[in-house]
Amino acid sequence: MRNLKFKKVSQTLLYLPHFISWVILAGIIMTLLDPDNGLITQLIFQLTGEKVMVLTNPKWFVPMLIVTDIYKGMGWGTILYFAAISGIDPQLYEAASIDGAGRWRQALSITLPSIVPTIVVCFILNCGNILNAGFDQIFMLYSSHVYDVADIIDTYVYRIGIVNADYSFSTAAGMFKSVVAFVMIVIVNEIAKRTGNEGLY
Repeated sequence: MRNLKFKKVSQTLLYLPHFISWVILAGIIMTLLDPDNGLITQLIFQLTGEKVMVLTNPKWFVPMLIVTDIYKGMGWGTILYFAAISGIDPQLYEAASIDGAGRWRQALSITLPSIVPTIVVCFILNCGNILNAGFDQIFMLYSSHVYDVADIIDTYVYRIGIVNADYSFSTAAGMFKSVVAFVMIVIVNEIAKRTGNEGLY
């Protein structure tokens, strides 16, 4: 990037959320999405003339969860993939450039194949976290209005086990989740190895 100011600002905005806990980030999100004074809700109101209740409307709550989760994880993903890209031999790019390959051709023929092992390992590890579904994020942002669309195993176990003191049921549900996550990691790891990629073990 030629513009160093833009580079520094964009890097800060991208990396910072990963190092902030969901408690702080949830407070920022609630402030931005406040129905009366929130910056984003006021902007939507100016554009559409409609007051949007993002945190209590099931139609808006799930997209908001997806967007905020992607934003929080983007910085860490960027760091991982930049580290993988920095390990690629620069002479490969020089040779490709001499042969007439443009930026896109270099990305498709050199960068992408070189970082496939990193992509596969991240994919395997994330498959084990599918059932976690971001307990911290959902617990901080959801309410009884959106239980139907926002409830996950962890929040349900918390409400049944801790709040209602049904410890046996919550233990069984937590154990079931752990077993399923382990099975998914083993299956995805095996698929990765059979398709010629490196697995976790």
